[in-house]
Order: sequence, then structure tokens, then C-alpha cells
Amino acid sequence: MSVAEKAPETGRRPARARARVSRFTDEHGRRVRAWELVLRYVLLIAVLALTVGPFVWQLSTSFKGPTEDIFSSPPKFLPSHPTLHNYERVSETIPVWDYALNSLKVAAANVVTNCVGSALAGYALARLRYRGRRVAALVFVLAMLVPAEGIIIAQFTTMRELGLNNTLIGVVLPGSIGAMNVLLMRNAFLNLPYEIEEAAYVDGAHAWQRFLRIALPSVKGTLAVVAIFAFMGAWDDFLWPLIVLSDPSRFTLTIGLNYLHGTFANDERLVAAGTIIAVAPLIALFACLQRYFFRGVGEGAVKG
Repeated sequence: MSVAEKAPETGRRPARARARVSRFTDEHGRRVRAWELVLRYVLLIAVLALTVGPFVWQLSTSFKGPTEDIFSSPPKFLPSHPTLHNYERVSETIPVWDYALNSLKVAAANVVTNCVGSALAGYALARLRYRGRRVAALVFVLAMLVPAEGIIIAQFTTMRELGLNNTLIGVVLPGSIGAMNVLLMRNAFLNLPYEIEEAAYVDGAHAWQRFLRIALPSVKGTLAVVAIFAFMGAWDDFLWPLIVLSDPSRFTLTIGLNYLHGTFANDERLVAAGTIIAVAPLIALFACLQRYFFRGVGEGAVKG
């Protein structure tokens, strides 16, 4: 083969190489270099290790028996002899299921009040026309800037005057409607086209009908976000239930686990089992509502 015949072949090789390089594209069709793709995956793996790693370690520790070394180097994530004995010991040490039931009651009530109240307040701020609407929205924004620790004494005094201290209602009431949830619902309602409600208004629909039949079904994703945030906030709350509750039979799960950690501070397996019991409902809730959650983030994050 002559040199002239080899030249076209050598000229085609760079084109093939460019084709191999350009086969990596992002969601917009733009070319991504191989090293950029590798860097992205390295960062994602690092973030995954930082966020999921502690939970995996606690889960592994909760299944390890008393003879296994949980502080070995290098650490062993998989237990040699998995056992559920640590979970049995948790239920024998503290009434963990009674505490979990109390937390479930508080969280469920918090979800209902936040979803209903935030939807009503958000619709009023976004759709209804009245004087002082912008001032009311500004008040909700300012309420988010006040730390909870700054008003907790006033909240406790109010609950005591109402006779609600040492009750689960007293735990629920201060967080029954969150300012952040109201603003999320307001932004979601603002993103809805006005023409749909105007057509319903022309057909004779009043405000309640427009809210229940048109606006509310269109923001189910944001309602899921509010439900998840409300459940997590009530389930994980520790300071306020610790202050307002004094009867051990009414303790929530976070307070009960604090007793577990204080009494058995050296038994990490027992503490890990109690932590998994507390985290499992949150994972189950998010798994059920994740489809609506990611859709709701987009509904309430466009307009402010």
C-alpha cells in the first residue's frame, strides 16, 4: 500500500477519536469531557458517603452481636453474625413502642394542621384580593427569621396559661402551621395560571369551589413537600417536647431515646438500634411520597 493510500486512513482516525470523545453528553445535548464526567461521579460518591455512610454504619452496628468488635480497624460494615437481639433489648429497656406511638400522634396531627392551614393561608396570600396582602406575606417571612429558642419561654408560658402543658396537644400547637410551609403553598398557587380560575369564576364558582376543585388538586406535589417537612419536624423535635412534657407516659420517641443513651452510654449497639427505630418511619414516608416530593419542589420554587 502506497503512502498516498495510507493518508486518507490516517486522516479518518482523528474523526473517529472525536466521535468517541463526543459520545458523552449531558441532559441538554452538550458534549462532556471524560475527565469532567469522572469528576462529577467522584463528587457524587463523596457526597453519598458523607450522607448515607453514617446511617449504614449505625444500621450495621445495630445488627452486631456483643462479641463483635465495632471499633475494629479497618471497620467492618457487614456483621459476622447478624442478630435482632439489640432491638429486643431496646424494647425491654424503655417502652419504645409507647414513645413511638406518642410521636406518631404528634407527627400525624402536625401533618394535618400544616397541610390544611398552610394550603388555606397560601391560597389567601396568592389569590385573594384584599388590603394588606403583601404585608401579611412579609410577616410570614419575618417569622422565619425569629429563632425558635427566642420564643420558647413565651410558648411555654402560653401553654401553661391554657392548661396544655404536659399534654400532646401542647406539643403540637406551637408548630401547627409553619411559616415556611405557608410560603411554599403561596409560591405553588402563584404558579397556577389565572385564566383557569377566571373561567371558573365566570361559570359561577365561588372562592371555596375554586380552591377545592381547581387550585388544590394542582399543587399535590407541594402538599407532599409540606407533609414531609411537617412530619420530620414533629418526629425529630427534641427541645420543645422535653420542656413541655413531664409525665414519662407522654414522652415522645426522641426523649425516650435520650434516656437510653444516658443510661447505656457505653453500649453503642443499643443506641444504634434505637436510632434505626427512630429513623425508619422517616425513610418509609419519604419512599412513599418521593414522586410527589420532587414534583412539589419545582411547583413552589419558581416564583417568590
